[in-house]
Amino acid sequence: MSSVSNSAEAATEVAEEGLYRRLAWRIMPMLFIGYVIAYLDRVNIGFAKLQMMNDLKFSETVYGIGAGVFFLGYFLFEVPSNIILHKIGARVWICRVMVVWGIVSACTAFVTEPWQFYTARAALGVAEAGFFPGLVLYLTYWFPSHRRGKMMAVLMAGNPVSGMIGGPLSGGIMNQLEGYRSFAGWQWMFILEAIPAIVLGVIIFARLEDSIAASKWLSPSEKNYLSSQIDAEARGKTQVSMLSSFKTWRVWLMCAILFGIVMGSYGIGFWQPAIIKQSGVTNNFTIGLLTIIPYALALICMLLNGRHADETHERRWHVILPALVGASGFVLLTQTGGSTLISMVGLSLAAIGVISALPMFWALPTSFLGGGAAAAGIALINCTGNLAGFVSPAVVGYLKTQTGTLDSGLYLIAGSLLMSAILILFLVPARLVNR
Repeated sequence: MSSVSNSAEAATEVAEEGLYRRLAWRIMPMLFIGYVIAYLDRVNIGFAKLQMMNDLKFSETVYGIGAGVFFLGYFLFEVPSNIILHKIGARVWICRVMVVWGIVSACTAFVTEPWQFYTARAALGVAEAGFFPGLVLYLTYWFPSHRRGKMMAVLMAGNPVSGMIGGPLSGGIMNQLEGYRSFAGWQWMFILEAIPAIVLGVIIFARLEDSIAASKWLSPSEKNYLSSQIDAEARGKTQVSMLSSFKTWRVWLMCAILFGIVMGSYGIGFWQPAIIKQSGVTNNFTIGLLTIIPYALALICMLLNGRHADETHERRWHVILPALVGASGFVLLTQTGGSTLISMVGLSLAAIGVISALPMFWALPTSFLGGGAAAAGIALINCTGNLAGFVSPAVVGYLKTQTGTLDSGLYLIAGSLLMSAILILFLVPARLVNR
């Protein structure tokens, strides 16, 4: 009887793995490609900086404010956008987000004055608001928490993959199309890199299902099984009402933790090309090729970190240790002495740490937020944490203008990552998040 029971249990486990594998292959490619495009359109300003600052006579401060003002629009519209997605469904709303942000991103090619630059970046933030937290929320509709760590790692692999593709692509476009039809290379970059967002938005409208119940490719028994997994997990969540997400201190703690990690993320995204150029590399395409190295290493480490977190059901240390690695990389970048090799080592450590920490961070709030609280809470955490996307480039740009070096800004970013690690260690109990 025991062997029969064990055989039945093993067969059920195999069937479950096969079902979740099919599910992942059905929805993750679209979400992954969407995140690649989103991150590319958000940070390609770092490559545009190599030309447009000189063409438009912008200072480091103007660039820093313009790069960061994106997040003010993002902050104001993030929560409403995610609540709308929760109410009307991901298919329509994600399509709307992608098509509008593609159009706005392309319009950035035509700015000539600082106020136009600020307006375009703020409008891009408004257009993109709700995209990433919408994807995080969408995953909670399909995958229980013990499977979301790997899915979050796959989704956020879009960050390093975007860096690996975007660096050579942006540098190549800027080099090859400079002056073509009287447009600068950086203008062509904004125009061409906006097109995929519009195309994928239409594809998502045609292909993405809003929920397990709405899926046409699952059998009734498969729908019942998947729904039972999600429902069982929902019963164990401590925050489920929309209002509760604003009232619980743990949500605001998550905002602070994400703020520190995002300081590092955009420290890399907005300043990596400038750091490499400062080390003595002048060709834009070569700079783009060198950006592949940190992102490729970060991609490998992030996927391994996500897999290990799911296998061990441990979350806290899978964020803390990467955050500390990232902080050490930013500190090393202050000691390069103009060496390209040391700069690449520092950038690699920074990218590995920050990019590995981000997907595992999202396993923390989604372990105790459910229902309407998940829609509002995930958006609140993401938009508040992403205010660091404004603070990081604006403050670092200002400090560079005042001191002539990035060092003080890099120390600030390292300290922010250290703060996040300390907050998790002392204020996030393992029993709350390790599931």
